Amino acid sequence: MELEYNTLRSLGGVLAWVLGWAEMKLSVLIPVYNEESTVEEVLRRVAAVDLEKEIIVVDDCSTDRTSEILSALRWEGLTIITHDRNRGKGAAVRTALAAASGDAVIIQDADLEYDPQDYHKLIQPFREGSAKVVYGVRSLEGQEWHMRWGNRVLTMLTNLLYGSNLQDMETCYKLLAGDVVSGMELHADGFDIEAELTAKILKKRYDIHQVPIWYSPRTDKKLTPLDGLPTLWALIRLRFAD
Repeated sequence: MELEYNTLRSLGGVLAWVLGWAEMKLSVLIPVYNEESTVEEVLRRVAAVDLEKEIIVVDDCSTDRTSEILSALRWEGLTIITHDRNRGKGAAVRTALAAASGDAVIIQDADLEYDPQDYHKLIQPFREGSAKVVYGVRSLEGQEWHMRWGNRVLTMLTNLLYGSNLQDMETCYKLLAGDVVSGMELHADGFDIEAELTAKILKKRYDIHQVPIWYSPRTDKKLTPLDGLPTLWALIRLRFAD
C-alpha cells in the first residue's frame, strides 16, 4: 500500500511539473476534531502534494491527543488555529476560509478517506480556465448502507431543487476559486456546510465541474440517518431564502 502511494505521489509530482501548476497557490482547509490516529499522516500526505500551497488546520477543540500532535508540528506553510470550544465542521471551515489567501481553496477531511494526490485532477479544469468550481466524485459502494443511501438522497434532492446534475453533493473535495467564496456569506456550523456551499454556488449560477476521485470509506463513523436532517433542511430552506 505504501509503495503504491509513493508511486502515485511521484507521478503526481511529474505531472504537476509538466503542466506548470506550481505557480498557483492552493489553500487546503482542514477541519479537525478528535483525529489523533490519522491527522499527522493526512498532513504529511497533503504536504507531499507537489503544488504551491498553504495548509490551514482548525482544531475544533479536540479532547483526545489531536491538539498535542498538532502543537508538535513546525512546518513551513502550515497554520494551526484552535477553537476554544467545539463548534462543528462548518464553523471550522469558516474559520479556515477567513485565514485563506490562495487562488483556490479545497476542503480536506482529517481522516484517510481521501487521497490528496487527487488535487491535481481537481485543479486541472481550474488551471485551464474551464471551471471555477470543481467537485470530486466518489464511488460510494464501500459505504455502510445508510450512509450510501443518505448521500444519494441528498444529491438527488439537490438536483431536483436546483436543477443541477451533481453526482456527489456531499463530497468533501470541493475546489473553489478564491473569488467564488470571497463574497459568500456562510453560516452553517455543522455538516450542513456541504449543503450551504453547494446551494449558494448553484444559486449564483456557477457550473460545477465534476471529476472522479479515489475514496476509501471509514466504517467507524458514528452517524445515523438523523444526522442528515440539518443538511436536508438547509437544502430546502436555501432554495427559497438566503
